[in-house]
Amino acid sequence: MHNELTKKDLELMRQELDHRRLILMPQQLEAVKIARGFGDLSENFEYKAAKQELNRNKGRIRYLENMIKTAVVVDDDGAAPDAAGLFDLITVYLPEDGVEESYRVVTTVRQDALHGLISRESPVGKALLGSKVGDTVHIQVDANYGYDMVVRAIEKGGDDGSVPLNQY
Repeated sequence: MHNELTKKDLELMRQELDHRRLILMPQQLEAVKIARGFGDLSENFEYKAAKQELNRNKGRIRYLENMIKTAVVVDDDGAAPDAAGLFDLITVYLPEDGVEESYRVVTTVRQDALHGLISRESPVGKALLGSKVGDTVHIQVDANYGYDMVVRAIEKGGDDGSVPLNQY
């Protein structure tokens, strides 16, 4: 398995990894040490909370290391000048609902559907990548349901790093 990420994704992940290792980890280790001194560990909320934060940080570090290790770099500007590509703002019309919506197709580690950032691996993202203004794309959600979108506009964009990495 591999993760398709942009160079900027990898840069942001490395920055977060450095921050977690060099700044957060020492702070959290010190917090655990201080909380341990508060007394009986079985009833020490501060100790349990400090350990929980430390373990959450270690988990995120493992996740980032794995994502970087298994990454395959994809080009964020590989689309034709008139076709939808990564980080482009795509305005679509949904004839079924009679509404117009805008989406930005991003890598999976930056998706946030509630804010119009959809993953390139989602059904909508897959359908929109490579489409052109005027195209009708079909989104097959599952075996029983699908719908169409009409591409109304494509505003070319790039990966400037303004879209943050997903947290958990």
